[in-house]
Amino acid sequence: MRRYIPFPRIEGTASRQAHADLPPGTYEREIGKEGFFGPATHMYHRHPPTGWLGWEGPLRPRAFDLVRDLPAAAGPWQARPVLSNAHTALRIWQCDTAMDHLVRNGDGDELVFVHQGAGDLFCDYGHLAVEAGDYVVLPRGTMWRLVPHRPVTALLVEATGSTYQLPDRGMVGPHAVFDPAVLDTPAINDAFLAQQDHAGPDGIWRVAVKRGGRLSTVSYPFNPLDAVGWKGDLAPVRLNVRDIRPLMSHRYHLPPSAHTTFVADRFVVCTFTPRPFETDEGALKVPFFHNNDDYDEVLFYHAGDFFSRDNIKAGMLTFHPCGFTHGPHPKALARAFRQSKEATDEYAVMLDTRDALEVAPGLEAVELAAYAESWRTR
Repeated sequence: MRRYIPFPRIEGTASRQAHADLPPGTYEREIGKEGFFGPATHMYHRHPPTGWLGWEGPLRPRAFDLVRDLPAAAGPWQARPVLSNAHTALRIWQCDTAMDHLVRNGDGDELVFVHQGAGDLFCDYGHLAVEAGDYVVLPRGTMWRLVPHRPVTALLVEATGSTYQLPDRGMVGPHAVFDPAVLDTPAINDAFLAQQDHAGPDGIWRVAVKRGGRLSTVSYPFNPLDAVGWKGDLAPVRLNVRDIRPLMSHRYHLPPSAHTTFVADRFVVCTFTPRPFETDEGALKVPFFHNNDDYDEVLFYHAGDFFSRDNIKAGMLTFHPCGFTHGPHPKALARAFRQSKEATDEYAVMLDTRDALEVAPGLEAVELAAYAESWRTR
């Protein structure tokens, strides 16, 4: 267990409360440890901490239009790689026709976030209807395939070698954010039983198994999704973003960690959903400037009006490596203590990773090259 020496001090001109009642003419910057859970200091500056003139080097903030020129792929193993480290891998996948084979991830749990489209997911455990806004957690080793009704675009987040779990919600209790009762599991229903008699190509069902990043193929003379029942507490689960009821404070801008949806080994997945703006006159109403020096931060924009970013649209992804200050764009900063709207209108998926992420080769083809300059005010 890490032990820090607690010694809160105030030096010079500062606010008594983080993210509220900033001294006139100052900009607040949080320097924190352990992704908003550890010790932190709030600095008060005369100039916006992101008021840089330019950026050089690999730590620059980056943005990618993941759905631009995205080709359809036969299965998730052919999806476009995005970011990865030893503990997680992100891919973006477009599936417009029914998969004619099954897949099985032997490397870790798979989190499928459906960005666009709808369809039927069949797996060992049964049938799940999926649509835009659905998270589907597929435990390691689950066999599955997707049959789209409308072309599906999905963000795939692999928890390499680990298991997705729900976060500890502490003093707000286990039913806050979303009640676990809203998690749906696959059903052994008529749709699932009917697909068991479907013949595979040439009468053979093939399963593409990924292990250690390499693929093997297992062939069956029958559909191996032939279960007639199951019992236990290990199964895929589905959660739609509409069922997430975010934590809110009228007087304090909560950190991103308050919106954690799933946790895995050395990374977390958070979800931003519509919520009322803070009503306290002195409270910040936009994300605060911060140094997250222990985590890389990734944000995938799903739908809505992304109030803290300019020129960002649905299907884009931003990547902020740890080690530099970031925060709202200038237009959003101008609304830091006032908002013309009553609530946010955005859905986004955030990934915070404890270990550095690597950008997949070739992703520069869909990069917004000038993103690092978008904070410039002159």
